Amino acid sequence: MKCIFGAAQNAHAPARYMRYGRIGEFPESPERVTRLLDGVSRAGLEVVAPREFPLQHLATVHSARYLDFLEHGHAQWMTMPDASPEMMPSLRPVESPSGYPDSILGRAGWHIMDFSSAITAETWNSVRSSAFSALTAADLVLGGARAAYALCRPPGHHAYAERAGGFCYLNNAAIAAQHLRAKHARVAILDIDVHHGNGTQQIFYDRADVLTVSIHGDPANYYPFFYGYGDQRGAGDGEGFNLNLPVPVKSKDDVWQQALGAALQRIADFAPGALVLALGLDAHEADPLAGGAVTTDGFAQMAGMIAGLKLPTVITQEGGYLTPQLGGNLAAFLTGFRQA
Repeated sequence: MKCIFGAAQNAHAPARYMRYGRIGEFPESPERVTRLLDGVSRAGLEVVAPREFPLQHLATVHSARYLDFLEHGHAQWMTMPDASPEMMPSLRPVESPSGYPDSILGRAGWHIMDFSSAITAETWNSVRSSAFSALTAADLVLGGARAAYALCRPPGHHAYAERAGGFCYLNNAAIAAQHLRAKHARVAILDIDVHHGNGTQQIFYDRADVLTVSIHGDPANYYPFFYGYGDQRGAGDGEGFNLNLPVPVKSKDDVWQQALGAALQRIADFAPGALVLALGLDAHEADPLAGGAVTTDGFAQMAGMIAGLKLPTVITQEGGYLTPQLGGNLAAFLTGFRQA
């Protein structure tokens, strides 16, 4: 298995975000990469750079105006008098019908859903490189690799077709899944981040060719709060092809593994040609976002269970924040997957 990572992914480094009504230090920092790469090394993976892809690959998932906003919006933002170097929204549309504004202040509100997704001058190049890492991993799997790990930073599963949120700007898992559809009639996405992949759910909600399955902390008491409930099953052609398996916040290994068993059975019944695994390590018992109580050994066990599907697998990195155990958690997962 190879790890794909591009140095440009670390240029995105906002200084602030809001939590509990306070502006604090941005937790999705470049230091995450240092610790994750330590885990990659311990698992024995070779690190390779992503290759460039035409931007049309991003447009298979995201709208043209959103991609234009990510690429050019910050420069427009900085033309305003006294603009902060970090673009953040000050208001958002909350009812329909809504109109798309010309003002960059209004567009920031349209395209950024919360205060954890500031955009800097470097954000576009970083998120594009992160998506290219996912696409490169998908290409390796399409070429016959059993699995490939994309160290996607910034992560992606909270990103909608035209909205950023939760540290996420481009939906790497969705982009990889769409790329895999070039060869496979059916693709499954399994998300085991402690937060629900609300962006992924939205992107595929009315489709039957991509099954989306998410295990996550119960949104009744945890971000993203409004999405990830068990009765959100898809719509239209996609009804029954979105499976949410919320678990109580701070659940331990046994609860997560029981939910994973149900997720794997649904995926097996779907019989996809390939799998995208949105790997969050933030369900760990020491993670600062405090949503889970999974152990390092628990991640290794879940990896073995997922590998048991014996599907060509693209692994995209999602959450997992600064703890001494972060690299070890990734090493345990990747080693558990490879040895299964």
